[in-house]
Amino acid sequence: MSAPKKEAPAKDAPKDGAAAEAPKKKLPIKTIALVAGIMVAEAVVVVAVFSALSPKQSQANAGHAEVESSDAEMTKEVQVVEEKFQNNKSGRAFIWDLIVTVQIKNKHAEQVEALVKARAAEIKQEIGRIVANADDSQLKEPNRETLLRQTTALLIKIIGTDEKSNEPLVQKVIIPRCRGFPAEF
Repeated sequence: MSAPKKEAPAKDAPKDGAAAEAPKKKLPIKTIALVAGIMVAEAVVVVAVFSALSPKQSQANAGHAEVESSDAEMTKEVQVVEEKFQNNKSGRAFIWDLIVTVQIKNKHAEQVEALVKARAAEIKQEIGRIVANADDSQLKEPNRETLLRQTTALLIKIIGTDEKSNEPLVQKVIIPRCRGFPAEF
């Protein structure tokens, strides 16, 4: 009979009986390339969308040039009143030192300045009436909303509107100084 054959050792079997090392994994090159490709495509799409939606350079320059060239549409400030007015509403006499200025377009400057000069006494009287009838809290408002609203309505009524566009000549009323002092010194 024949002798039993010895089996050959397996190729994957450890040589000295130690545990086999785990096989090393390769980097997933295809997955990395796919993710990088998607990110590049996304960046291209975002740049293309924002480029299409942004204003063109020629549009931006044209608007800026129009604003600078129109000197007649620029605003100018004209002082209307610088006066001290009395108020007794709080039970104490206060003197309110006011400066009232209006913003107007340059093209209306001569007309408004002439009106303000011609009707200076009427304007002072009416602003004095507004101050005299105002409550103490209205005169001390941080943004002077009530005083501005009443003064704006008064000055639009007195100064008037543009004959062509029917817009008020007064663009904005500014009260840069409104200080109250007790009258009993």
